[in-house]
Amino acid sequence: MSTLTKNILNRIPSQYRDTAMIRIFGLMKIPLLFWIRPSVIEMNDKRCVVKIPLSRRTKNHLNSMYFGVLAAGADCAGGLAAMKQIENSGKKVSLAFKEFEAKFFKRAEGDTHFICDQGEEISAFVEKVIASDERHHMPVKIIAKCPDKLGDEVVAEFSLLLSLKRK
Repeated sequence: MSTLTKNILNRIPSQYRDTAMIRIFGLMKIPLLFWIRPSVIEMNDKRCVVKIPLSRRTKNHLNSMYFGVLAAGADCAGGLAAMKQIENSGKKVSLAFKEFEAKFFKRAEGDTHFICDQGEEISAFVEKVIASDERHHMPVKIIAKCPDKLGDEVVAEFSLLLSLKRK
């Protein structure tokens, strides 16, 4: 990336820059992600929070978030947390999710936040993968909340098996 491009990107607040990057990635690689319009609320070395708005695009017949959109939100939060750590490493690493498990506790009847608090663990995992020629797996936990409707109450919990290999 050129120095000019880096200077311009560094002037944009990280929240907006990360949101633009995930939407462009969605447009180019995973159109469904672009369609559901995720926004990055928080992204740092410890935590990733992605919001998906409840809208006509993301609702089911009960006016709550469709479970497929909830799954995509969990994938987005966990994948973004891992992608950020891979980007920070400066190495090329292949990322995939191998397993997916979900528990739904309440209906998500508002904008939903998907939270991954394993940034430090993922960072150590990426370092382990880079030092090896083998594929490694790590469970990543994502929780979903609807803060506008239910405050701090968890509406769903996801466990994804992150699978990484150095390219």
